[in-house]
Amino acid sequence: MKTILLDGVSVELLPSEPKLPEWIGQTEPLHQLLACWMDGLDDTDPPLSPRITGVPGVGKTTLAMAGARVRNQLCWVQQCTSDTRPEDLVITPVLGDSGKILYRASPLLSAVVEGGVCVLDEGNRMSEKAWASLAALLDHRRCVDSVTAGVRIQAHPGFRICVTMNEDGSTFDLPDYVVSRLQPRIEIGFPAQGEEDRILAHHAPRAPEALRAMCVAYLQEAHGLDLPFSVRDGINLVRLSTRLAASGGQNPLETFPEAVRRVLGADALDLGSLHRRRPAPTRTDSDEYFFDPDEEDLRG
Repeated sequence: MKTILLDGVSVELLPSEPKLPEWIGQTEPLHQLLACWMDGLDDTDPPLSPRITGVPGVGKTTLAMAGARVRNQLCWVQQCTSDTRPEDLVITPVLGDSGKILYRASPLLSAVVEGGVCVLDEGNRMSEKAWASLAALLDHRRCVDSVTAGVRIQAHPGFRICVTMNEDGSTFDLPDYVVSRLQPRIEIGFPAQGEEDRILAHHAPRAPEALRAMCVAYLQEAHGLDLPFSVRDGINLVRLSTRLAASGGQNPLETFPEAVRRVLGADALDLGSLHRRRPAPTRTDSDEYFFDPDEEDLRG
């Protein structure tokens, strides 16, 4: 590990991601991300810190890492959980072989110091206390403090950050002062049919073309029914179908239903029935802003 001095404190930096993926498919989200990370006109115009949203498996983390690849920057991914503490985001003490306390930088701090990209993955799983420690890093101050090491670190001019967010029941509602710093929102939807096929071909190149076509047709039907099956699920379906066929001496098209059952569950074999059994979406307060009283009869 690389070791640096921060105000006289020796800190070990974590290595960056060894390989960054390509972004295949939708070009608009990548364009938006790169625009957010463009250099500003001067020091009063810092880069933006966007949040990338979408259902699990549509490629939010891949998009962020691919953005670093396009910019030719190193990239670190910080996995966020409900147990993430403020110091987990900066510097943590560890016990060395000689019994001496060592300080180790987080992926985030490593990117801050090295001028790379940090992806805060599933950021809305973190509590407000953890987010509060990053407020100064996400605005014009561009710095972060470590209480443990007793240092303040100014971000390298090349430092860029984005946050990926899944929206489900296990996530926190972030306070306004955090959301206002994570702007703009870049939303990734399900890919179109041709894009989905290209993604499957990239990640499962040995899969027969007919199997990919069957999987894409299945996914496109699911998207049309607003079911949360993603291209990541498709990759797993194609890979498992190929392996089941190879192990049993079968045609991969014949093993696709079994792959669906094992990956997505038996209910997913009948998408129409699954769609009809899904609970209706819960109306939230925000719906009031978009509700037209004239449409009340149509909405039931």
